[in-house]
Amino acid sequence: MRARSPPPTPGASFPGILRDSNSRPGSPCGRSGEKDATTLGNARHLPGDRLRDKMAEERERTEIAVAEFHRKIREAFEVFDHESNNTVDVEEEEPTGYIRLEKFLPVMTEILLERRYRPIPEDILLRAFEVLDPAKRGFLTKEELIKYMTEEGEPFSQEEMEEMLSAAIDPESNVIHYKDYISMMVIDEN
Repeated sequence: MRARSPPPTPGASFPGILRDSNSRPGSPCGRSGEKDATTLGNARHLPGDRLRDKMAEERERTEIAVAEFHRKIREAFEVFDHESNNTVDVEEEEPTGYIRLEKFLPVMTEILLERRYRPIPEDILLRAFEVLDPAKRGFLTKEELIKYMTEEGEPFSQEEMEEMLSAAIDPESNVIHYKDYISMMVIDEN
């Protein structure tokens, strides 16, 4: 009596064709149009992997953008947080009299992500400062800035002026290096 040889392994006689419980003979992986990695030669991804990879890349880009937004929002918030307690006084806008960073951060992040308000491009801000600096020195003195803020256009209140100056003026030189100030204000949209 001769021993029977074991039945062939599915796909063994047809390299590159695998079968699962849903497969039909000769159908790659049992699904029309899908092929395994062997059939695709050097490719290492199955169909659908590319979509997952693109989604993962998009998630990563979004996470990086959110982290950058959070950093910029925190920096801007700190300019107005005079008591360093993660609050900003806003008596006229808020019934409580202040806004907390933890409430402000997600709202502002959403606004920036949805691009509800288009920021002014960096080059336009630079040209605006250069108009105020006809000598093209790259800076404005504190006195020049106060003059423009109080005598030209819609005048700033004393409080608004002090807040802006506290963020803009370099304490060592007592001037505003407007390229540095612009880079602090601008959010990269790329």
